[in-house]
Amino acid sequence: MQICAFSDLLSKYKDFGTNPGAESLERVIEKYQQPWTKYYFIINGDKIVGGVRVIDKKNGLRKRISPIWIMKEFRGNGYAQKAIIELEKLYGSNNWCLDTILQEKGNIHLYEKLGYHQTGKTEKINNLMDIVFLEKN
Repeated sequence: MQICAFSDLLSKYKDFGTNPGAESLERVIEKYQQPWTKYYFIINGDKIVGGVRVIDKKNGLRKRISPIWIMKEFRGNGYAQKAIIELEKLYGSNNWCLDTILQEKGNIHLYEKLGYHQTGKTEKINNLMDIVFLEKN
């Protein structure tokens, strides 16, 4: 699912070092086995529409969403927003961070609508894309 969901962005931005769609199965399994990591399916009825990984080391550092995805055929229905709201019910609504592609304005709009703000830090990945970092206090 993760590879499929991120394939369009991988093709568009050629970010083979950072795109979750370029991760090996071994790397995903390695992350899954981390004690501070939880993966959740995003479900609508009986359909899995996406997924999200939450990193919470429970040491006072920010909780992190990395990555979150909605399968292409289910995008535009508010599933990512609803999933983040549910995560905040589980983990608390403050002290979060995430990053996204600066050029993907829809992603930034979603996160800002949910109360995240840009930190001012960006990272150039290649000539096609930059990563922007966001936090929610």
